[in-house]
Amino acid sequence: MSASGNLLCPIDFSDPSRGALRYAAATAAHLGTGLTLLTVNDPLLAQAAAMDLGDGALDAQAKAETERFFSDTFSGRPPSIAVAIAVATGKPPAEILRVARESSARLLVMSSRGATGIRKLFLGSITERVLRETTLPVLVTPPGDQGPVGLDSVRKTVKRILVPVDLTGAGAHQVAVARQISQAIGGSPLILAHVIEPVRAMVPGHAYAANVDNERRDAAEQSLQALVEDLPPQPRVEPLVLFGDPAEEIAKIATDRDAGLIVVGLHATAQPGARMGSVTYRVLSVTHGLVLALPPRN
Repeated sequence: MSASGNLLCPIDFSDPSRGALRYAAATAAHLGTGLTLLTVNDPLLAQAAAMDLGDGALDAQAKAETERFFSDTFSGRPPSIAVAIAVATGKPPAEILRVARESSARLLVMSSRGATGIRKLFLGSITERVLRETTLPVLVTPPGDQGPVGLDSVRKTVKRILVPVDLTGAGAHQVAVARQISQAIGGSPLILAHVIEPVRAMVPGHAYAANVDNERRDAAEQSLQALVEDLPPQPRVEPLVLFGDPAEEIAKIATDRDAGLIVVGLHATAQPGARMGSVTYRVLSVTHGLVLALPPRN
């Protein structure tokens, strides 16, 4: 079958990737699209298997193992979605991005951390590299989350949706996507948050720094309020301006306000594709919830 337009979920056979698979399946069922499961074989292991068992033996084994993993994840009662199995050999980040590109995948779903050893998915390695190069949205699931049994479970997990915005105009796309998700899961409220890093004055307590911070807060509150006023009344949107370290404040808001999903943007550079900014990276490193990372729009 063709995987074009499907969701793509890399599998490393760990419990965290099992949770990601459940999120991917629930999302695919809601969107009415198929789901492609991808496992990536280590080149050295593939070479050894070919010498011992013949060409293609490891691919066949990986495909059977992936099919069994999918069945076991749903206790033999898989969701009513079309599922394709893809097996690749090479470096996982490059292969994940290649398969996503060649299959015209619309969303990538993967855990922030996974197995250790030969097969591993954890932020700082495979997930980080994928996020630095991706041109499609990536739903990053936390390692301790076993995943939903269906869309109703997602509604219970995502009580609020947190959208960090930098007020440059790029945040409008994040807000639009967050609103679509909210509508799909029953109207979860949105929190639009802008975090201001305080000015570091050379002389502690200098009045100039305090005045600048006050002016920046006023300007941010006005811009954020204008953004909220341009939105429809539903779902409910709460603007929030804070001072502090952006990543730490975002993670704190998510915890304190039961925001089960953070919709964050990936920053662009002059190079092709998306490049993950330092704030986005740190949010992914410290948060314990779902993060939807959106690449810049062309």
